[in-house]
Amino acid sequence: MGIGDLEQAFPNKVFPKSRVHEVVCASTEQAAASGGFLAGVISLLLKQGGVCVWIYRAGRVFAPALATFGVAPHQIVFIDLKKDSDALWVMEEALKCNGLTAVVCELKDMDFKQSQRLQRAVEHSRVTGFVLRNATDKLTATACAARWQIKPVPSMPINGLPGVGHFCWQVDLLKVRNGQTGSWVMQWQEGMFEQVTEILFDEERQVG
Repeated sequence: MGIGDLEQAFPNKVFPKSRVHEVVCASTEQAAASGGFLAGVISLLLKQGGVCVWIYRAGRVFAPALATFGVAPHQIVFIDLKKDSDALWVMEEALKCNGLTAVVCELKDMDFKQSQRLQRAVEHSRVTGFVLRNATDKLTATACAARWQIKPVPSMPINGLPGVGHFCWQVDLLKVRNGQTGSWVMQWQEGMFEQVTEILFDEERQVG
């Protein structure tokens, strides 16, 4: 898939496509980091073509930035909805469409029954789904294949030069069905993810 050593954590060491993944966010910073990380994952899924539906809230997605991850504008259909109930309905219908490659949906909450409906939808269409949950105060069990949490990490200098480096995240797999949980620091470089083995600190910036 192009997600580096992180892929070893999944069953048979293969990223689970045609499943629903849950990404939880505890802050606005984590929500922004999660959106960037998912853009990279979507880019890899769309390498062989296809279309992704992205259901978002309150205009939080800056569409032109997706080009940074190699996603062309015509490959994403954006839908702006205000209510979780509407977003869930649209996501379920989109996941049933085998003409799509992936569906991303931003929600505040989702119960087990709702997650089951989403999972049943992808079992027939083979679409990969991502639920971006912008609240962690009352997380409940879901039927999703994996639960992720993405945190922003200061980028590393490129070749020792000053300035902003590659996009960098702390990627935590909190739950994985039939796999292994763990934590990795990943960066986006040359169209794929790679694991960072050395992180630089200073007194003002700490890895969260």
